[in-house]
Amino acid sequence: MTLIINGEKVEDSVVRKEVERLRPDYEKVFANMGSKEREAQLLDWSRENVIERIVLEQEVRNIESSIPKNHLEAILGRLKREYENPEKLYEEFDAENDDKLIEILDLRLKTEQKFNELYKDLPKPAQAEIENFYEENKEQFRTAEQVRVAHIVKYVDWRKDEATAHNAIKQAQEEIKNGNLFELVLEKYTDDPYDEESSCYITKGENVEEFEDVIFSLDAGEVSDIFRTRYGFHIAKVYEKKPGAIPPLKEIKSRIENELTSRKRQAAVNEFIDQLKGKAKIEEL
Repeated sequence: MTLIINGEKVEDSVVRKEVERLRPDYEKVFANMGSKEREAQLLDWSRENVIERIVLEQEVRNIESSIPKNHLEAILGRLKREYENPEKLYEEFDAENDDKLIEILDLRLKTEQKFNELYKDLPKPAQAEIENFYEENKEQFRTAEQVRVAHIVKYVDWRKDEATAHNAIKQAQEEIKNGNLFELVLEKYTDDPYDEESSCYITKGENVEEFEDVIFSLDAGEVSDIFRTRYGFHIAKVYEKKPGAIPPLKEIKSRIENELTSRKRQAAVNEFIDQLKGKAKIEEL
């Protein structure tokens, strides 16, 4: 399937390349769809992506560039310094040489300038919009449960085998049971660097499961039994627990403003591209 977009020929290979670019994420999202239906939809979406990209490029190419050649060359120079392998740079930009790369950079910068023109007259999110978004999406702002915890750890690794690590953590446990302060025992036994701020907040979902299973089951002030994780043996003490909560609007207002602004900008770009597609002459061979 060859496309002719405003007289510009776009080979089938371009659409096929877009299909393969989209495929990994697409197949994850639509894994339950039948393979034939999924492939047909993927091909259709890829075709539309290519059409949108081409009509946008055609529009932007017609804009007289105000970007100095030396500025583009400076950007190219920085890119080359960032890539150890120059061939990787050309591959990622789909360019055969420096001249083509300069052309692509010029096109991208002109596209940014065009988008900025679309954005400049967009109204800022109104207070009512912000409040409505907050009310309708509260759960997405809910913070995860947290605990403030310190732990004694004896690692099992190339320096210390299972038995040696377990014997050491067992000695630490005996001292705690005999009434020694957990913090003093921690300082004496832990393999982690120790300081007076060795306790820290752990957010649920950010640590290994076998560690979280224990610490989030403890009450404030409670010390755990010895437990094993993939790293070694631990004894943990929880100092404070914070349940998950939805923050008040004033704390996340700027996040909501940014999200609404981003949506308005994307809508403006989509409308602009739809207008270009509506005026374009698109043929299939």
